Amino acid sequence: MNHMPMNHMMNRRTMMRMATALLAGGMLPARAWAAPFASRRIAVTTRGAGRDVVLIAGLASGPGLWNGVVGALSGYRWHLVHVRGFAGLAADANASGPLVQPLADEIARYIAAAGLERPAIVGHSMGGTLAMMLGLKGLAGRLMVVDMLPEGAAMVGGTAQGMGFLADQLGQYFTGTRAGRAYLARMLAEMPGARGSDPDVVANALRDLANVDLGPQLARLTAPMEVVYAVGSDAAQVGEIGRTFRAAYAAKRGVRLVPIGPSGHVVMADQPARFNAVLGNFLKTV
Repeated sequence: MNHMPMNHMMNRRTMMRMATALLAGGMLPARAWAAPFASRRIAVTTRGAGRDVVLIAGLASGPGLWNGVVGALSGYRWHLVHVRGFAGLAADANASGPLVQPLADEIARYIAAAGLERPAIVGHSMGGTLAMMLGLKGLAGRLMVVDMLPEGAAMVGGTAQGMGFLADQLGQYFTGTRAGRAYLARMLAEMPGARGSDPDVVANALRDLANVDLGPQLARLTAPMEVVYAVGSDAAQVGEIGRTFRAAYAAKRGVRLVPIGPSGHVVMADQPARFNAVLGNFLKTV
């Protein structure tokens, strides 16, 4: 087995905590019909009728993450993105190599192929990263990020610069060693909605996320933007998390930050009524 240097062991544990934090599960399989779009990286289904909204779930999650949203809010045509290799879909083109940027490019291709005119884009966790990347392409009419910072590594208190090398090493551990693959498989088995996710795809996504820092580009985002973030019940923690999110998104002019709690990372599951109310108001605002 390939061993990492001892001085990286504690950081490896930190990255494993990042992996756990970013593994957010969908609740139920989405019942929908397939959109006429062929892709080896994503599958997209549509539900409902009305204004177009693209929903992107988080790491290892499928579109079932949004069932409560789709069931509660009417008047929208929901475009639910399912990343291949997550939540039961075969990995196909996502089996190896870079993942996050190719996914953003492929979702952009879907938006063009489906003829969507600057739809609202909502992303949770890793989906929030993808949503911001699509916003930077000028494709979003409105943009909501759910419990994700512009710098992926900042979700566990690190930086892309500081954790980039470590993320590469951790990805090799998860995919290139028997112990690492077993550990990641156990993590996925314990995450609601993550069963059936491909460990290689998840490991590659974690590596990419740890290297992403969209903060310097936020000033270029022109679409109205809202960031929903999870907080607990401890007042000191609520204040600290709020300061972190305000600082991270300070460069985006007019951004609205909305804390929801007490909640874990999967806000739409832990506080469905409050989340649906916030999302409903966000989508109604012109």
